[in-house]
Amino acid sequence: MRATLLKDTIKSLFPIRRTVCIEGAPGGGKTTIVHEVAQELGVPYIERHMPTMLVEDFGVPDLTTSSDKFAYKLPEWFPVKGKAPDVGILCFDDRNQAGTDLQKVFANICQARTLHGHTLPDGWMVVSTGNRQADRAGANRVLSHLRNRETVLELETHLDDWTSWAIDHQVKPEVVSFIRFRPGLLHDFDPQRDQNATPRSWVEGVSDVLGTVSPEAEYECFKGAVGEGAAAEFVGFMRIFRKLPNPDAILLNPTTSDVPTDPATLYALSGAIAQRATEGNFERVCQYAERMPPEFSVLTISHAARRNPDLATTQAFTQWSIKHQSVLF
Repeated sequence: MRATLLKDTIKSLFPIRRTVCIEGAPGGGKTTIVHEVAQELGVPYIERHMPTMLVEDFGVPDLTTSSDKFAYKLPEWFPVKGKAPDVGILCFDDRNQAGTDLQKVFANICQARTLHGHTLPDGWMVVSTGNRQADRAGANRVLSHLRNRETVLELETHLDDWTSWAIDHQVKPEVVSFIRFRPGLLHDFDPQRDQNATPRSWVEGVSDVLGTVSPEAEYECFKGAVGEGAAAEFVGFMRIFRKLPNPDAILLNPTTSDVPTDPATLYALSGAIAQRATEGNFERVCQYAERMPPEFSVLTISHAARRNPDLATTQAFTQWSIKHQSVLF
């Protein structure tokens, strides 16, 4: 299931509080999706990382009470009915890596919605995430009775969904342009390799590092995040990106500036121009984009409009879209 549909599905299931588990290859953004759903719904969000938890983290015997009844002290993170907000999302991350003892406790929270006799508020939804056993990334077999208490949704990495998310979250345009050029490297996971290219590693290990370390150190840093092959290709792409004609100079002369023919250069240039698009220069952006091959023209304008939605209301955008209806629709 694509990320956009997955988010909408979780939102649809929220009113009935159906327990959901999101599974997928490592680094695909499963937990981020759950967090963003909570933000978009405007509800509290609690996240616990199950592989680092002990059974005691779900509560320990209360030896301080004077009551003659056996009782438990609950962890402060668990939302208890009457003491916590009425609605929210409780997310258990990497639950496939948890042992059977933890899975049994979690299964009771999913079904009975209680923890040692204390009830979860009616408005809270329980969600978990996990890698698949087939990925050989440390996932254990999930107990059958736990599987039967949840709806498992599999996350599919999709280029367009990731591109939209990346633009909205200020991922470096160089990285976005490269992934559009080499989409197969967005999520190229192989458990036999020490390092893998994943949506997470491209953002945290490449985009966040780009411009922080010297160009001489980039390859080693990127190799340590996305693997040797992906790092080598990205460093080669960056050489092209850094030798591009000045995008500002192109926008000063959009009708006469040269239009490259090499696909890698066009991907790099489309991202650089889209990054500089404003309402003040958008007419010139469209003029240059009209001279690009149709697919790169659409790529440039769509990226620009995604970064700044106000551009889609300009006369220049309207005129450009009329000329490119055959590509857009």
